[in-house]
Amino acid sequence: MDNFALGPYQVGTGRLTLIAGPCLAESRDLCFEVAESLYSLAQEYGIDYVFKASFDKANRTSGGSTRGFGMDHGLRILQEVKDKLNIPVTTDIHLPEQAASVAQTADILQIPAFLCRQSDLLEAAAQTGLPVNVKKGQFLAPWDAEHIVQKLRSFGANGIMLCERGTSFGYNTLIVDFPGLETMRSYGVPICFDATHSAQRPGGEGAATGGVRGSIPAMIRAALAVGIDALFLEIHPDPDQALSDAATQWPLGRAREIFELIRRYSFA
Repeated sequence: MDNFALGPYQVGTGRLTLIAGPCLAESRDLCFEVAESLYSLAQEYGIDYVFKASFDKANRTSGGSTRGFGMDHGLRILQEVKDKLNIPVTTDIHLPEQAASVAQTADILQIPAFLCRQSDLLEAAAQTGLPVNVKKGQFLAPWDAEHIVQKLRSFGANGIMLCERGTSFGYNTLIVDFPGLETMRSYGVPICFDATHSAQRPGGEGAATGGVRGSIPAMIRAALAVGIDALFLEIHPDPDQALSDAATQWPLGRAREIFELIRRYSFA
């Protein structure tokens, strides 16, 4: 297994890393509320924690959906969270020219699922020297992800992680191939499971993505039983009022339930 450093942590050595935060960096106060709460729980439960928030949601169902408040605004918030709480942070990039700027703040770069095969984006991410977490496209089989790993290795990536976030199954539906986690791990890289996006129903609400929030705990239990190196969650104090992914963000007030699941079902 090609483990790698993520801030003060080591990913891929048998210890679970939690990557969690709001879908969108809606405000400084929101990000700090989520980060401080989750970091406190992570310390209590002995789990490595990385804060996540996006500065731009470039892939939206409708052109009228909120995208975000720009890279400069989002990175300022992420940097402040990182500095004040002394925790690693991550966000996603959508264009090759964003990689170098985002790498000055982020500790690991996230590649969105729909962009997972974009060679220029992967190369730009690898050249920053940061580890790269690639979300496997909803349109890809687990064995297709081997080519993503090969590309990143050829670009000299300093750490690679593959992230499962569901596979398209007909219209407006995703399913998770849990044995596929083992297939992706066979390529010698750590594996992350994105539980909240796996619960989505893309376009399921017409002009917005829907989802089944109640399915998240069961999928987490299944992924932990198979064995994962990182768990990805989007968490919001009031998910129904969130500016993006309202149907599947997990309520911050119920975050302890997730930590209890990790403690009970993790076999690491």
